[in-house]
Amino acid sequence: MRGRTSEAGARDLRDFLASAFQLPDEPTSPAEETARNNDRSVKGSSHSGDFTPTSPPTFDPGLTSAVPQTPTSMASPSRDSDLRRTFPAFPPRPSDGAGHGDSGDDTPGTPRFAETWWGNAWVTALEEGALDPKRLLRGRSYAEKGHVDAITVTPGLVLAYVKGSRARPYRVQVRLRTLDDADWERFLDAAADRPGHIAALLDKEMPKSLAECGVPLLPGPGDLAPQCSCPDSGHPCKHAAALCYQTARLLDADPFVLLLLRGRGERPLLDALSRRNAARAARAAQEQEPAPLPGVRATDVLAAQRERRLPPLPPPLPIPAHPEQPPVYPAAPGGPDPFALDQLATDAAARAHALLSTGRDPVGDLTLWQDAVRLAAARPGSGLTVTTRALYASLTKATGRTTGELARAVAAWRQGGIEGLAVLEEPWDPPAGRFDRARPLLLAADLPAFRPWHNRLTHPHGHVQLRLGRDGLWYAYESEPGDEDWWPRGTPDLDPVGALTGLGAPGDL
Repeated sequence: MRGRTSEAGARDLRDFLASAFQLPDEPTSPAEETARNNDRSVKGSSHSGDFTPTSPPTFDPGLTSAVPQTPTSMASPSRDSDLRRTFPAFPPRPSDGAGHGDSGDDTPGTPRFAETWWGNAWVTALEEGALDPKRLLRGRSYAEKGHVDAITVTPGLVLAYVKGSRARPYRVQVRLRTLDDADWERFLDAAADRPGHIAALLDKEMPKSLAECGVPLLPGPGDLAPQCSCPDSGHPCKHAAALCYQTARLLDADPFVLLLLRGRGERPLLDALSRRNAARAARAAQEQEPAPLPGVRATDVLAAQRERRLPPLPPPLPIPAHPEQPPVYPAAPGGPDPFALDQLATDAAARAHALLSTGRDPVGDLTLWQDAVRLAAARPGSGLTVTTRALYASLTKATGRTTGELARAVAAWRQGGIEGLAVLEEPWDPPAGRFDRARPLLLAADLPAFRPWHNRLTHPHGHVQLRLGRDGLWYAYESEPGDEDWWPRGTPDLDPVGALTGLGAPGDL
């Protein structure tokens, strides 16, 4: 009898410990939890006739701390550094029309998931190294439905939580081999050989010539090593496939994510490229013999004065066809940002060339705000890189504006220069004529009746707007319906219908 009692007690202890660390499938009410505990007590009494619970189980506050909590997110942006970047979760996006569900009726031949050639190369490495196409399609469906939470990228590792069929998400990681020092030396040499490579990287592009420089930047089949906390032993499981697909979208937006995966962060890479360019420029300057300077030697002038003869002045130098590029400034600890110096020197050269060739400075009459917008708009690319964010911070601090106001003003400047900025910020009352003829022209183009206000015509649905500039051009703007958050779009045009070209299908307008 004592042996059976001990065996039953051990079995009940194992059941209690197993249930203590089991997550519920869905929240339960206190009454349901009490009924569940009573049912466990009845089941426990059936194990042996000698085991009878003498009192209901008591609540132990220390026990709740031992129960693992469901993780909510992998995002820790406060811990980000040059070698760690955290990206927020992608929102769900509409399906591309192919079967991506979990039913098992998925069919191959789905369209490409990524938008860039290097993002699709990542997807190809995933799909060619996978053992089960159906798991890939389910993982792709998970990615499109937004089941992948915030993604953390460090050298050689992509990490995220992926929500599956259970309440508790799975911890997924994908490993990729980092490059050694010799590989990075070859990569830096290839990037510094062509200035277009650095410009493309700053513009969030990955040139094929740089990716094919002999350094294995992009993975091949079998290079991706996924791991997941789910019980599925597939290679990869659908949760790891979902993370790989979402990583391709990260690569689409920023190829520096791929370089971070291979072992180097964006800022250290740009600093290394800057130092390498400065060293090459210094070597080239030492190897090049100085050209003779035009003019009159001082000894000749003094000799002519002695003889009371002054030689004629030399003719002025011809105006160069275009301003030259400034030298490359190396980065130094505690020194100014080399990219900011490059931009200031380039801008000064352009202004000097315009003053020399036309006799006027096109920037001299600008206000502080207009000049700040001009400087920000001259920065190449559409994304905010590390150096562009620093430039925006300096300009907004100097002008007392916000980053959002500066970004909107930059879009207006790129649309129409100083006239485009005036259209953004200065409503005015145009005289009768061109403005009054615009509404009939829009109606003749099968467009609805736009609402007039000052120099603006607004679509009745509130998502498209036309603004007449003082230069006689129509400027198109877009906003979410009802938000009054207008952003410049398209190219200015003398015709109001022509200004709407490219803003959507006729049915959308």
